[in-house]
Amino acid sequence: MWPTRPGEAVGALPAVVLIALGTALMALSAKVNLPLPYVPMTLQTLVVLMIGAAYGWRLGSATMIAYLAEGAMGLPVFAGPVGGIAPLVGPTAGYLFGFVLAAFVTGWLAERGWDRSVMLLFAAMAVGHIAILAAGFGWLAFGLGLGAAKAWQVGIAPFIAASLVKNALGAALMPAARRIVERRG
Repeated sequence: MWPTRPGEAVGALPAVVLIALGTALMALSAKVNLPLPYVPMTLQTLVVLMIGAAYGWRLGSATMIAYLAEGAMGLPVFAGPVGGIAPLVGPTAGYLFGFVLAAFVTGWLAERGWDRSVMLLFAAMAVGHIAILAAGFGWLAFGLGLGAAKAWQVGIAPFIAASLVKNALGAALMPAARRIVERRG
C-alpha cells in the first residue's frame, strides 16, 4: 500500500487511506503546539515535509488540500481546538496554505532523488520550510497589513531555529521510516 518511492503510483483505495492517515497526522501534530502571539509553533511543518518526501508531490499536495478542506468544514484539525474558516483567513492562513506548496516542492524534489541522502533531504525540507515561512510572512505583512518588520518579528524570527531542528529530525527520520516500510512490505 505504501509507495516505495515518492511519486510512485498507488491505487485509489490506498491513496484514500494514505491521505486519511496524512490528515490524521497533521491534526495530531497541530495539537502539539506552543502558543505565540500571532501564530503558534507546532509540529505541523515537520509532518508536512515528511508527507511530501514520502508521498511525492501529487499525493502530498492532495493530502494538504484534504487537510485544509477538513478544517474548513469545521473539523477541529488546526492548532488548538479549532476548525472552520477563521484560521484560513486569520494570522495562520498564509502558513496553512503554504503547507500545500511545501508538500508540492518537497515531494517534487524527493521524486528527483533529493530523498536519497540525509543532506539532500535536509535541503529539500529547507526549501519546503522556506515556502511555508514565505507564505506566512506574505500573508502577515500584506494580507493582514502588519508590515514587513512586524511580520518578520512575529512570523519568521521565532521559527528559524525550530525549522532547522525539524529539518534535521525529518531528514534523519525518513530513511528509518523507509526501512521499516520496506521490511514490512
